[in-house]
This record gives sequence, structure tokens and C-alpha cells, in this order.
Amino acid sequence: MTGIGQFVLDACVFIEAARRYYAFDIAPKFWDSLIAEAENGKVCSIDRVFQELKQGGDELSDWAKKRFRKWFFSTAQTPVIKQYCHVMKWVENNQQFESVAKRQFAEGADGWVVAYALVHKSVVVTQETPRPDIKRKVPIPNVCQQFQVQHIDTFAMMRKLGIVFR
Repeated sequence: MTGIGQFVLDACVFIEAARRYYAFDIAPKFWDSLIAEAENGKVCSIDRVFQELKQGGDELSDWAKKRFRKWFFSTAQTPVIKQYCHVMKWVENNQQFESVAKRQFAEGADGWVVAYALVHKSVVVTQETPRPDIKRKVPIPNVCQQFQVQHIDTFAMMRKLGIVFR
């Protein structure tokens, strides 16, 4: 699944939806729509996001394992690994961020999401917002802006895909 227009979802998209506004018991159509859009080749995520989600041991973890597993794509691709190295080099050399923030970014899936989007010309979907002056965290939108990767939030993605709950 590659191509312009594809949306790559960050872990926070799944986590915030499940815990806050689209809980499984009140908005099952949200989760069904993610699967439908994945089947249409428009929505995916990556293996490293899957690793984060499955550690939860909750309903989201079960859903990721049982219903969405095949749309968490591998980052073990040479072009993705190369882009990830570029992303991490920029983060490491950026004096704005504290060492702890850089380490946390390196340990998580965020850099991989951006690298995957770079290679596959995709749009990153995240609930994070750009934070030009932040030091204690490396926000995905800051990295996306540096590498000219488009990023939007869950609701903008839903509007672009025409997802409506009635």
C-alpha cells in the first residue's frame, strides 16, 4: 500500500480515540470506518505502533491484534530505515530538545511513523500539535515540518475521507 493520499496513523490516534471520544462501546462505527478505509488502501499504521498498542492489555490492544493487525506495515524496509536515520540525525543535532526528549523519541514509534510517511508519500495523522519552543518533548508535527511531511489530526482525516456517523 503506497501512494499519495494514504494516511499513516500514530499511536495517539488510536489511544485517544479509545480512551476519550470514540470509546469502543459508544462509537463502534469509528473503528469499523478505520477498517473499511484500510481495506480501501487509504489508512494504515506501522509495526512499531502495533508494538506500543499491544502492550496495553486492553480493548484497544485486542482490537489491534484481532481486527487491524494486517494494516500495521513493516518498517523493516531499507528506504524507511534510511529515512529514519535522517530523522534521528536531525533530532539528535537539534539543540532545542533536551537529552531526555531525544531519548524518548528514539525509543518510541514516532520517528518511524515520519520515516514511513516520507518513503510512501503519506500524510501523518496525529493528535499532537506543532510546538516550536518545546524542549521536553519532540513533537511529531515539528519533525514533519522539518521534513516537509503533511500532518493532520484524526478529525481532519475523517473529513478528507468523508467519514460521517449518522
